[in-house]
Amino acid sequence: MHIRLEKFNHTRKQKRYYALRLTQTLFGEFCLEREWGVIDGVGQEQRDYLTASDLAVKELERLKALKLKNGYAVIPVQLGMFN
Repeated sequence: MHIRLEKFNHTRKQKRYYALRLTQTLFGEFCLEREWGVIDGVGQEQRDYLTASDLAVKELERLKALKLKNGYAVIPVQLGMFN
């Protein structure tokens, strides 16, 4: 699962993004990856490992709701055909 959120505020000259990815590791854990920063700039990453899929999905939805509340909008993720 991959969710990308972006926030534009032209009066404050903000161009920010926040990406959430949920994957399963080879050991059966779930990895919730977060990436955020300025669009066209350097970003930061954080990874959290969770043992249960329902906890991982719940945390992903919590973070998504928090960002939506703070003015971010969901951007459709386009996957390249030959990436």
